[in-house]
Amino acid sequence: MVIAEVPKLASAAEYFFKMGVEGKRFRPTVLLLMATALNVRVPEPLHDGVEDASATELRTRQQCIAEITEMIHVASLLHDDVLDDADTRRGIGSLNFVMGNKLAVLAGDFLLSRACVALASLKNTEVVTLLATVVEHLVTGETMQMTTSSDQRCSMDYYMQKTYYKTASLISNSCKAIALLAGQTAEVAILAFDYGKNLGLAYQLIDDVLDFTGTSASLGKGSLSDIRHGIITAPILFAMEEFPQLRTVVEQGFEDSSNVDIALEYLGKSRGIQKTRELAVKHANLAAAAIDSLPENNDEDVTKSRRALLDLTHRVITRNK
Repeated sequence: MVIAEVPKLASAAEYFFKMGVEGKRFRPTVLLLMATALNVRVPEPLHDGVEDASATELRTRQQCIAEITEMIHVASLLHDDVLDDADTRRGIGSLNFVMGNKLAVLAGDFLLSRACVALASLKNTEVVTLLATVVEHLVTGETMQMTTSSDQRCSMDYYMQKTYYKTASLISNSCKAIALLAGQTAEVAILAFDYGKNLGLAYQLIDDVLDFTGTSASLGKGSLSDIRHGIITAPILFAMEEFPQLRTVVEQGFEDSSNVDIALEYLGKSRGIQKTRELAVKHANLAAAAIDSLPENNDEDVTKSRRALLDLTHRVITRNK
């Protein structure tokens, strides 16, 4: 899907799809499990060796959603790295660092355009609208992060809305798209959406924790990267609730490294990390509840996939990278 006519553009677009730096493939994994969890079985040969054509076509269309989702995700990473002036990603040099900002932006644009072409091929207006909304949300979330007022930077509600736009919208709407392609009811589609939304929020909250507690080697990027870029995340927001004087430091900004040290000192004395983990657990539990609320189905493949989706809610909150 990312083949380009210009070799340099092809190399840039494929940069984070190569073996070894392709990432965790978290989103495609969730979506393919969701497809089977919603009673869509992996096509098996019939007795005469011919596969069920309708099942095969549906599975192919749902796999296309997983591929589109990953392309949108990688495109957003390429653009974010340019905006953040990042020099590493997934343990290697970021694309903008290796090939320059212009090519990184173009590679991200190319991936989005290829995602749009693949999306149009599905010929499903509702699914196209869902994924188009995701791209809008990514831009909105990034803009919210760049243009915050003092009150907004210190607001947990604002932070969670921004986090939904930047992180959870993609997986929640993609899960809903999987359900819609399967012809599921509106109620089941909402449960799929709720699973993706809460799993995505839990994932990002743990990311926020790891930015303070992880190391560059385990994260594949510099730890403390958010606060050094002036981005205030859940642990600091929770610490601010306990120590209101921390707000003065936040408002001064973190260009001065001494303010980073002061903020970390307050964070260490607070329950900011613990409260962020607790909020992540809350969202993980909501994701699990959505799976438990799906209509009963005794099919072995469906049961296994639902169990795997439940297992992911646990893995998301216990991971260390």
